[in-house]
Amino acid sequence: MIEYVCEYVVKEEARGQFELAYGPGGAWSKLFAGCPGYRGTTLLRDTVNLQRYLAIDLWDTETQQEQMLAGRQAEYAGLDATLAGWIECRTELGTYRVLAEATVRPGARPGRTQVGEAHRLSRRTTR
Repeated sequence: MIEYVCEYVVKEEARGQFELAYGPGGAWSKLFAGCPGYRGTTLLRDTVNLQRYLAIDLWDTETQQEQMLAGRQAEYAGLDATLAGWIECRTELGTYRVLAEATVRPGARPGRTQVGEAHRLSRRTTR
């Protein structure tokens, strides 16, 4: 899997519109929804600079993303032009490969055994 990452600095007065367009069910994800290999878009907002966002598009392969861009170039350009009025700055940060083997999972909390932790978690999910 690959993730295409883009940073946006959005005009203060357009933040709500931007979040609707790039958020779940928005125009951005609807454009890609029927495309083979598209797995969704994650929109992140900076916790300090509320005008700064990251949009992360998840695709099975880079080839599928490129095919979408080639096949829907007019639709993509039209949507991009519409959204451009809300954006002060756009920076394409690149395409990244997901490395499942690099995923870090938290261990048990100090003072708890693996068996005790598993028992505590199973009680929590069965209540």
